[in-house]
Amino acid sequence: MAATDAFIGLGSNMAEPSAQLAGAVARLAALPKTELVAQSAFYRSRPVGPQDQPDFVNGAAWLRTELTPLDLLDQLQAIELAHGRERIQRWGPRTLDLDLLLYGNEAIISDRLTVPHAELANRDFVLQPLLDLDPERVLPDGRSLADLRQQCPDNNLQQLTPVARTLPPG
Repeated sequence: MAATDAFIGLGSNMAEPSAQLAGAVARLAALPKTELVAQSAFYRSRPVGPQDQPDFVNGAAWLRTELTPLDLLDQLQAIELAHGRERIQRWGPRTLDLDLLLYGNEAIISDRLTVPHAELANRDFVLQPLLDLDPERVLPDGRSLADLRQQCPDNNLQQLTPVARTLPPG
């Protein structure tokens, strides 16, 4: 199988969010049949959904992988669990959220996975990190990330100082 470019959205607002994202990037780089091409800067933004929670730290990773979309999703969910992710409240606080945003030029709609991510066009904290990685990227439907970013509501995005990528203990 030929390798496919996949873009992963990263988010956290609990337990040292920047360190959570840095650890997740290190784990993504270690996935089987997968190469980390690049990672974006990290950004602080207000939460989507319930506002009675800390701000989020978000970013994105560009992978080149031979994993199928569902195999990659399984790996992402395993990394979330390793970081203590609990799915208690929709759009609630979390130690780590990993979303498969784009997988090649594929449009996927299944019970487990929608690619491109359904809310991608409405979230500056997703679009800006993707633009950091690939400013010329176009979605399978022909819309450019740059155009979507210009039309996207502002979520008070603030770029953060980079954190070194390290694997967490265990």
